[in-house]
Amino acid sequence: MNSRANIGSAAVQRISLPKPVSQRDTRLDVLRALALIMIFINHVPGQFFEDLTSKNFGFSDGAEAFVLISGISVGLAYGTKFSSGNRLKMAWKAIKRAFTLYTAHMITTFVTLVLFISGAWIFHQKGLLCEVNILALLMDPARGIPALLTLGHQIGYNNILPMYGALFLMLPLIMLLEAKNPLLLLLISVGVWLVSGIYYIAPHTTLLDGFWFLNPLSWQLLFVIGFIATMHVKRGGRIPVHPVLIALASAYVLLSFIWVTDKLWILGDYLATFGLPTVVTGFDKTFLSLPRLLHVLALAYLIVSIPSISQLLRRSANHPLTILGRHSLSIFVAGTILAMAGQVILYVTNKSPTVGAIYVVIGIAAQFLYAYHLEHKRLQLAGPRAAKVPARAITVPAHIAKRR
Repeated sequence: MNSRANIGSAAVQRISLPKPVSQRDTRLDVLRALALIMIFINHVPGQFFEDLTSKNFGFSDGAEAFVLISGISVGLAYGTKFSSGNRLKMAWKAIKRAFTLYTAHMITTFVTLVLFISGAWIFHQKGLLCEVNILALLMDPARGIPALLTLGHQIGYNNILPMYGALFLMLPLIMLLEAKNPLLLLLISVGVWLVSGIYYIAPHTTLLDGFWFLNPLSWQLLFVIGFIATMHVKRGGRIPVHPVLIALASAYVLLSFIWVTDKLWILGDYLATFGLPTVVTGFDKTFLSLPRLLHVLALAYLIVSIPSISQLLRRSANHPLTILGRHSLSIFVAGTILAMAGQVILYVTNKSPTVGAIYVVIGIAAQFLYAYHLEHKRLQLAGPRAAKVPARAITVPAHIAKRR
């Protein structure tokens, strides 16, 4: 009997599997992997590959991409699980994730300190102690250590995870508002972003006068947009695809490319003469100025709307980029530590472009090897778990079954 014919004629099909199969969108893993690679390259400044990353061809960079992807991923992971009777559990899960990110940040921070202080001692390069905000800590450790632990002082290039952790602390409220009214959540999010940018409201640093490098009150908007869009699709909605919108997004991406490559930053000063706040006309990263926000959203819209681009990003589950992106937090921690070691090496070699380029290649290769190691461990753990789950019948809708 032809099984395909049966699939086509039946409304549903019942099959036996050890456990339900999850449909993971590998595009997110691939994009996350690309963002991680670009962040690593940019965190080893002064070498050839830095000129090839996205920050040189548009207003946004890997950090914006990473946060938007995170908002989408959180929508997929938490999303509809935040339902009546399950809300406290999901809220606690988000808070625990925030503390995991805090722990990861502490690891990268103290390893960075060890690398730079050891490098200064071993290579007799005292100048290393003046790099990445270390000197203020060494000059006043009695205030500096508590400031590090309370996130009141952040080592240079170690400032993404504090912002990301703060977003997870906000997540229970974000999920609650989204469950009540997504439009209300979006309006509140935009309002917080705008007020924070206009009045410079952000977590302050305590050891040195200033703000967190990445203000979570500003970056939450990008996170929320990704979350709301994902929930909209999960509830049966669609992202509108229209030639006019595609043309506008393409035009903005092209404008951004010309602006950055031709270094037309003086035009930003001209826009400021209209009296608009800097968060609307500027290119500030701390408060996520509008041009940066629109750029990453335009890129995301083109990826979603143009099938050829979207399909290009669909890789198999065992593709190297998929595997790298699947273990994003561990890879980010490893990449940050490797980048900090790279900065020490470049400093003691007088920023040799050859040494820098070789190191970046080795560093990226090391991250892929580490990702494969993590994947191997994951599969080893998943094997016994799958064996303990008895085969059971699951219902597969006919339109999904046809694709098999």
